[in-house]
Amino acid sequence: MDIRAILLAAGSGSRFGGGKLLAPLSDGVPVGVASWRKLSAAVEENLVVVRSTDTELGDLFRAAGAKVVNCADAHAGMSHSLIAGLEATAHADGWVIALGDMPFIMPQTIMKVANAIERGALIAMPSYQGTRGHPVGFSSRLLPELLTIKGDEGARDVVRRHAGECELIA
Repeated sequence: MDIRAILLAAGSGSRFGGGKLLAPLSDGVPVGVASWRKLSAAVEENLVVVRSTDTELGDLFRAAGAKVVNCADAHAGMSHSLIAGLEATAHADGWVIALGDMPFIMPQTIMKVANAIERGALIAMPSYQGTRGHPVGFSSRLLPELLTIKGDEGARDVVRRHAGECELIA
């Protein structure tokens, strides 16, 4: 199966004061690049969605080896950047959607989510002590529904509508 990974890195980081994905971790690697490295270690076919106005971040990801998709309307909410990533990979059998500000998620966790989608799960996500987490995997059967999401909640409503069909990975 053709499972793709999408790193959502088009937020403004306003609660952080801006530039959150450029902030260096203790090893000097920017948060966004560290997040992408974990994702790309788990899912070979991947891309990063950035704001089209954020050339510094886009250039940083390209220099790291990432395929970058620019999202002109990212300011209108996370749904727009997710849709940009989905449209760029619409032929895929499923996706693992990760957030650019989560550099500590282990590749093994990401692989488990991708594997669940490959095995036929409609939605898959890790959970810890009953709390759902990231990244979230989606089957291509949900593409029409995912392409209609709106606002800044990403695919949260899609997950709610299909709560009984979510595979939780401990």
